[in-house]
Amino acid sequence: MIRLTLLAATAMLATAPLAAQTTQAPEFVKMAGASDLYEKTSSQMVLKTAKNEQVRGFAQMMIADHGKTTAQVKAAAKTDKVKVPAPKLMPEQAQMIAELKAAKGADMEKVYVRQQVMAHEKALALHTAYSQGGDKPALKQVATGAVPIVKTHLDQVRSMQSSMGAM
Repeated sequence: MIRLTLLAATAMLATAPLAAQTTQAPEFVKMAGASDLYEKTSSQMVLKTAKNEQVRGFAQMMIADHGKTTAQVKAAAKTDKVKVPAPKLMPEQAQMIAELKAAKGADMEKVYVRQQVMAHEKALALHTAYSQGGDKPALKQVATGAVPIVKTHLDQVRSMQSSMGAM
C-alpha cells in the first residue's frame, strides 16, 4: 500500500507542471473532466462505508459540486466550440482509485482524505493556470469561477486531515 501511495504521489508531482501550463482548451477540458470524474468516483466509493460524518459530508459535497463543474465546463466548451471528450481518469487517478478500493474502514477514510488534498492541489493549479492564460473566453470564465471553490474545498479537506491525525 505504501508503494502504491508513493507511485500515486510521484505521478501527481510529475504531472503538476502540465497542470500549471495548461492553457489550451482541449487539454483543459480533458483534465477538468478527469478531475471531476475522479472526485465523483472516489466520493461515491467512500460513501458506501464511511462512518466519519465529516468525511461523509465532504464526499456528498464533492459529488454535488463536481457534478456542477462538469456541467459548467461542458456548457462553456459548447459556447467556445471545443469538443468535449468522454471523461476518462488519468493514470495517476486510476492508481488512486485502486488504492482506495484496497483500503478498508477507517483506513479508507484516511486514504480518501489524503488523496483529496492531492487532487485539489492539482485541480487548483489547473483552474488557476487556465483562468490566467486560457485561450477560450467561456472556459476561462468557468475556470476563474472554479478557483475560489477549489480553494475552499482544499482548505476544508486539509482541516479534516489535521483533525484525523497525520496521514
